[in-house]
Amino acid sequence: MTFYLSKRVQRVSLSANAAAKSRATALREAGRDILDLTTGEPDFDTPAHIKQAAYAAIAAGATQYTPTPGVKALRVAVQRKLRRENQLDYPLGSIVIGNGAKQIIFNAFAATLDDGDEVLVPTPYWPSFPDSVRFNGGEPVFIECGLDQGCKLTPRQLEQHIGERTRWLILNSPGNPSGAVYSETELHGLAQVLRRHAHVLILLDELYEHIRFDGRAPQNLLNVAPDLQARCLLVGGVSKTYAMTGWRIGFGAGPQALTEAMTVVQSQSTSGASSVGQAAAFAAFEGGLDFLPEQVAAYRQRRDLLVSTLRNVEGLEVLEPQGGFFVFVCCAGLLGRYRPDGQRLEDDADVVAYLLDEGVAGVAGSGYGLSPWFRLSIATATETVAEAGRRIAHACGQLRGAP
Repeated sequence: MTFYLSKRVQRVSLSANAAAKSRATALREAGRDILDLTTGEPDFDTPAHIKQAAYAAIAAGATQYTPTPGVKALRVAVQRKLRRENQLDYPLGSIVIGNGAKQIIFNAFAATLDDGDEVLVPTPYWPSFPDSVRFNGGEPVFIECGLDQGCKLTPRQLEQHIGERTRWLILNSPGNPSGAVYSETELHGLAQVLRRHAHVLILLDELYEHIRFDGRAPQNLLNVAPDLQARCLLVGGVSKTYAMTGWRIGFGAGPQALTEAMTVVQSQSTSGASSVGQAAAFAAFEGGLDFLPEQVAAYRQRRDLLVSTLRNVEGLEVLEPQGGFFVFVCCAGLLGRYRPDGQRLEDDADVVAYLLDEGVAGVAGSGYGLSPWFRLSIATATETVAEAGRRIAHACGQLRGAP
């Protein structure tokens, strides 16, 4: 039977992360020795007090439908978190809870984009950004931010790409896949441009805000430009900081007219988020961050191990991440070389396929809009990260200049 698929769904594709993870899993299930560095999922367990809160919610019968914008107690907890950790004040009506931060982002675009509207997407990008734009009728406008600028958008680039149909700018810091963190000076520069274009909304993806390697507190655009708050949607959640990826709870904080429209969208898709998940998220936001320094120290150690190894590999250039779970590697110097089996490496997909054959699973940079690069996750055991670095160095050492 032939199925008719909508033009809308044909504009998007399976996440590059998910596809790479599936390939690695299939090989491991077949008995191959594969080190999986594809997924940005903490290898730490959800803290015990958070799990206990979920058990208590179930025991108390908190298993029914929840309000579409989120349980009030959780929204208040997010309000307090934003004031305490980010020095930002929001009225309760400006905060909405979703089934993960991804849904918050999708709902925002669904609520604001008409066909042909444009969204500025600095590259490299998280793959769901442009596909969420496309699925909602918009057009992603890519702005390449390469190694020479630390994979960060400059004010000049921003000014050049804003047009009459620009509806959003996406800013992700610390970045996925780059690990780039915008400085206060860089944020001031972007803010100056945005003030000249009042029709542009700003989406601040803050999922990795606490996974920083400089020891500093989270800082975003609104901390240096509070006058832009009426045009910003701040997106956060519990997945990364609290190792709660499977709980699927995210939040958005922004103009009330926007969050109300996002609530309408959500009411016609999933309705309210999980009651048990929201109880757990409440405990997360109210329970403090005492567990976090140990985890961040582990991520920093893994980053240092992988970066120090790969920087000594001929043909690779490494952008040292300042936060997040990933190391992003430029492999332009490997293209044109030959594998031991005689195959020529033509692009980053070929490089990733070769490394997979050598026992390391990563994700090609083309999935993030920047080639020839590849992404490696450090959200896995330190021993695994160290061994992956050794395998990559050995594999690259096996390449030849001619077949």
